[in-house]
Amino acid sequence: MYTSLDSLGADLTRKGFRALNQLAVPAIKAGLGTPLPIGLGLVVLETTGRVSGQPRQVPLVAARLGRRINVSTVRSKSQWMKNLEAQPEASVWVGGRRREARSTVETGVLNVANLVLN
Repeated sequence: MYTSLDSLGADLTRKGFRALNQLAVPAIKAGLGTPLPIGLGLVVLETTGRVSGQPRQVPLVAARLGRRINVSTVRSKSQWMKNLEAQPEASVWVGGRRREARSTVETGVLNVANLVLN
């Protein structure tokens, strides 16, 4: 039972994004919407869960400049961002391929993860 409309809304939002991600992740991993070597597009970021140790995947809009990919969020509680802070090694699905990357995280109003592909 929900204690408030806010908790109901948060639960529906979480379930909605989960359902959307289940459709988006396979398409993006196959290369749909991937950024060119210079430009914007979609990537799947794979981090290691800081508590579970399990792989976690999230589709994100990214800006790419060669081997550098930047992704960001305004949400301070994004789990993928916290996972990158705890473990900077990650994988990025770009161009239909899984690529290893190393990240640095900048927190603030706009939380940014800077990934450099290996």
